[in-house]
Amino acid sequence: MRLRTLLLAAALAAAVTPTTATAAPATTYYLDCQSGAVDATGTSPAAPWRTLAQANAHTYVPGERLLLKRGTKCGGVLAPKGKGADGAPVQIDAYGRMSDSKPHIEGGGARAALLLTNTEQWEIRNLDLSNTGPDTTTDRRAGLYVELTDYGVAHHFVVEDVDVHDVNGAEFKDPDPSGGILFTVKGAKTPTRFDDVRVSHCTVRHVDRTGIANPSTWTRASGAAQIQSTGVVFTDNDVYDVGGDGIVVLTSRGALVERNYVNGFNRRSADYSAGIWAWDSDEVLYQYNEVTGGHGTMDSMAYDVDGGNNRNVYRYNYSHDNEGGFLLVCNGKNMVSNGNRVHDNISINDRNTDPQYGVVSVLCDASTDTRVYRNTIVTNRSDTALVSNKGLTGVTFEDNIFVGAATAQGSPIRDTLSTYRNNLYWHTDQTRDTAGVRADPLLSSASPTTPDGVRLRSGSPAHGAGSVKAGVDGTAYDYFGNRIPDPPNIGADQAG
Repeated sequence: MRLRTLLLAAALAAAVTPTTATAAPATTYYLDCQSGAVDATGTSPAAPWRTLAQANAHTYVPGERLLLKRGTKCGGVLAPKGKGADGAPVQIDAYGRMSDSKPHIEGGGARAALLLTNTEQWEIRNLDLSNTGPDTTTDRRAGLYVELTDYGVAHHFVVEDVDVHDVNGAEFKDPDPSGGILFTVKGAKTPTRFDDVRVSHCTVRHVDRTGIANPSTWTRASGAAQIQSTGVVFTDNDVYDVGGDGIVVLTSRGALVERNYVNGFNRRSADYSAGIWAWDSDEVLYQYNEVTGGHGTMDSMAYDVDGGNNRNVYRYNYSHDNEGGFLLVCNGKNMVSNGNRVHDNISINDRNTDPQYGVVSVLCDASTDTRVYRNTIVTNRSDTALVSNKGLTGVTFEDNIFVGAATAQGSPIRDTLSTYRNNLYWHTDQTRDTAGVRADPLLSSASPTTPDGVRLRSGSPAHGAGSVKAGVDGTAYDYFGNRIPDPPNIGADQAG
């Protein structure tokens, strides 16, 4: 009797419970600008679209994909419509033989070769983008350009294994520059920002003006409320030969800039530029980056603690052979730049022969509580200052190794206002550092050209002479992966 009752109850439940419809699988569209057809459905590799116009005419919904044929080239702008959703982004990728080249889009001087406007939830992979038009002083151009205007919060963008090259845009700087890969916020009515942007394993080569960046009009200095983007991650990218800035984080909080390589920046700009830096951003972590080939003396340094930056950290970075130096500390007018840290980095043969600059330059408005420590800074130039300060306070140098040129005059430190404590000086001096060590640091190379060249030899006076203990800033290891001892060494090498 009980079994019959249970079966009857189950039958009644099935009769009144609606059947859940199974969602249709998301459609994949194919684009072959060489062999496709203008009347094709685009829904199979056997019937691909032929033109960017066909791809642009469709409005993409969550989970759909647009695949471009490898080994082909499309002229014009890919500007798809629609958006994805959480867990179901729209994807743009490549198909075809892996041995063939990435599908190439040449923008021909448009605003961008790949343009996304007021949308979100997109993932873009394995494309080759260029955008070369007539020489211009007025037209902004980019390879990949994502633009939000009075949109609100736009979530989730992935750009991975995308190559951008040959973009000849106008010189205009932020908040709406030319560049390689740009995520740009515009407008002044609706507070707008990005959340969750990842650019990784991309190559940017020979572009104007900026390599990779996320500019915004919603800055502290804009007169409106500051609206910071979140979840910004720039990792494992290579940037070569950019007209101005290499990689820039703008108006963001909690960004990560890691394992990037910048070689050749400020190549064609008449404005100030740096290799990797931020503006108006808080809690940004830069680590394991390498910057070289900075051109000129209008900034042109590898790294920059700039205006409105708070609690940013540069650690485990390498800088070498930059004409503009290693580091700039430069707060913006009427802005607060506080609590920034630059530690456990290596600078080799950076320089800046402009008298107001140095390998490290302190300029602009004063910052507060900026600490530069446990770095090794070596230059082979006697015509540049290791540190130059143009009358500003707020920076403390501690436990650094400063090595100047091995000449009779060495390399000066022109700084009478910063605090110096317990640094090691060789072929240079800072007489106000009464606790400093003045001796040959016994680096592994007398003329280092690589990070290994600044490791400490046995008997170095830097061993065990440091004062900034491990762990006080959450850092337990040095640039080389050595655990920081107690007491620590002076400089970037913490091996025993």
